[in-house]
Amino acid sequence: MLSTYTSYNLFTKDLLTSLNRVAQQTMNARDAEYYKENIGKVGSIDEFLDDYRLYNYAMKAYGLEEMAYAKAFMRKVLESDLTDANSFVNRLTDTKYRTFAQSFSFRSETAVAQSDAQLDELIGLYTATVNNAGKAQQEETRYYNIVIDKITTVDQLLQNDKMKAYVFTTFGIDPATFSYQAVRGALTSDLDDPDSYVNQTFGAAIVDYTAKITEANTQLADPDLTAAEKAAIRSKISNWYAQISVAEKYLALAAAYNFNPDGTLPADTLAQTEAQKKATNEGYALSTPRVTSAAALLNKAHFEEAVAAATTVDELLGDVRVLNYIKIAYDLNGVTIMPSTIRNILTSDPDDPTSYIYTVGNGDKRYVALARAFNFQPDGTLAAGDQAQAPEKTAEAGQLYMSRYNDADEAADAKLIADYKLKVGQITSVKDFLKAPSVYKLALNAVGLNPATESSYKIKQVLLSDLSDPKSYVYGLKDSRYLELARAFNFDEKGNVDVPIMAQTEAEIQIVSKAYVIEKSRFATADDKKKAEAEAKYYSEQIQKVGSLKEFLANTRLVNFVLEANNIDPKTVPEGFMAQIFASDLDDPDSFVNQQADRSYRTIVASFNFSATGQVERPHDAAIQTRRGIYQTLDNYIRQAMEVEAGEENAGVRLALYFERSANSISSPYDILADDAMYQVFKTLNGLPEDIGSADIDAQAELIKRYMDLKDLQDPQKVSKMIAKFAVLYDLENFSETSGAVAVLSGGGGNISADTLLSMAQLRAGGI
Repeated sequence: MLSTYTSYNLFTKDLLTSLNRVAQQTMNARDAEYYKENIGKVGSIDEFLDDYRLYNYAMKAYGLEEMAYAKAFMRKVLESDLTDANSFVNRLTDTKYRTFAQSFSFRSETAVAQSDAQLDELIGLYTATVNNAGKAQQEETRYYNIVIDKITTVDQLLQNDKMKAYVFTTFGIDPATFSYQAVRGALTSDLDDPDSYVNQTFGAAIVDYTAKITEANTQLADPDLTAAEKAAIRSKISNWYAQISVAEKYLALAAAYNFNPDGTLPADTLAQTEAQKKATNEGYALSTPRVTSAAALLNKAHFEEAVAAATTVDELLGDVRVLNYIKIAYDLNGVTIMPSTIRNILTSDPDDPTSYIYTVGNGDKRYVALARAFNFQPDGTLAAGDQAQAPEKTAEAGQLYMSRYNDADEAADAKLIADYKLKVGQITSVKDFLKAPSVYKLALNAVGLNPATESSYKIKQVLLSDLSDPKSYVYGLKDSRYLELARAFNFDEKGNVDVPIMAQTEAEIQIVSKAYVIEKSRFATADDKKKAEAEAKYYSEQIQKVGSLKEFLANTRLVNFVLEANNIDPKTVPEGFMAQIFASDLDDPDSFVNQQADRSYRTIVASFNFSATGQVERPHDAAIQTRRGIYQTLDNYIRQAMEVEAGEENAGVRLALYFERSANSISSPYDILADDAMYQVFKTLNGLPEDIGSADIDAQAELIKRYMDLKDLQDPQKVSKMIAKFAVLYDLENFSETSGAVAVLSGGGGNISADTLLSMAQLRAGGI
């Protein structure tokens, strides 16, 4: 009979071959195939427990076959919340139960409109969009100014999407509802020609609507009108004013360009003069309600020109842009601050205690600062030789304005973001999304879409799109903004919230994070554990943002985290190895990943949701078990089967194989005490009698600490030496015919003295 150590080596020298041989055995292959084909058909714990073949296969895979009868107990294991430290399974000493529970997925993933990562990313995108709005406007203006000088026909302008968007934004033309004929007609009209298209269409409309408004206002004076009749008339007036506003935009558009009626340009004439171009640039910068940095600079320049030319306070404040500039610069934006308030301050003497500043304004420092910044007399004029503002005061006002121009917007942003975070968690459908103003506004603005002009139908179809289907609605738009919006939310084809599509599911992230903390905390200090938990938090946050295999593999920190969580030293993994692992087909026995004896790599690949092209996709897992769980169960079963086979001829070989597999999971003496096989190996290694198990449990734990440095179990080389020693001592204890190794250790004789036996029993795990 072969010695225990020789037999052990026969299995482990080429472990992959040994595992494949066992896997190919008829019974094992048939059971594995049955498990793969049927585990996905099980929809509940009851169905699983009632399927004898599936249930017992899984129990054996995790070394729990002796507990297969205890179905009530195993139900509690499977129903446990793995994230709750006080749950039933997490209170069990034997970690095999937690590993078993982790391979199943009876607790469904959380369906949310946005995951934390999606929410943070969208808010970050919104903030970046807001902060870069000024630069974006400047870049669009730079492009426009270069191209407009090269335009020779109106059709060239309208066929350039970027140029058309610039023009539409500047003149307030809705790209979703505009009439091509109206736009082209206005651009090719001569305002000085009463018969031109723009004058006949929009000029005439203004005259017509103005007359209607005058007539309607006369009707409103009729005391006999009912409230309903007055309301109907006011509604018509409001609509006519809106039509006048639209018409004025087209008249302004006509005035801004120099095209002939046929769409060409007059000889030696550009599409716009410098003055027209400047006005268009300003209109574009001022087109958004939000004051961008580009608009702020324009407002500053406008103020400086106006204040240098002003001769009276009324002349200065008659310009709304100047009035708003002054209010922002001097922090006078309260709702009680009227134009008359600013006029009264500017015409007050800051040194006169009876002036408006003190009698009404109670000496407000802002009032005083504003009054001292200008030189107007009490009647609103300037003294001979005076300017409305000294140059140094104008410069000071400019600094104040540039530091405060976006304060109101930033406050509004903070409120919008806070409201968004509150409301997005309440959304359960696309319908909810479309009816939540703060959510709709922020989301669309974040990706560069205008909430005021976008079609709600279009946005709905975007959010209902299947991102895994290249033929879905959103891809047909060929606009990255809509695709970005679709990726930011999780709705199914019916419009209900769905589980986020991530590189790993919520449960897998929790499992790998917990495994990492356990690996890093074993025998570690409190600081080491804190660092491990911080790293797990980082992983949990960052892996949710990974959108492809390429992104994952490029992040060494994330890759190393996964490797270490699976007890693999990243230093032992060659460059390019992980790419080959992930490129493998898990079901192809000849694929690269299946040629690795360490089945942890299969577990790693199966725990991610990467498609064959490397993109993140929605997992198509079995009803109660994840893909990782299935492959882990199959691999564990074959390893268990190999160990059982080894033990049929020599129980010592099975113990050695089990010890080699499980040693690195030991964290305390109680882990050994809770595992009969591990405790048996420990007792054999140290020559301890069987009846030691009847001693006090804490005393046994102390004995283990005295005889074995548990940190050595994390060192593969030391574990290998322990196994060699165990094999010799096991043979010595269990077989009458000593092996060659025992003979050498005992001096070559067939009989072993009591002293020698005692010496061997007291050998430490450091070597044979």
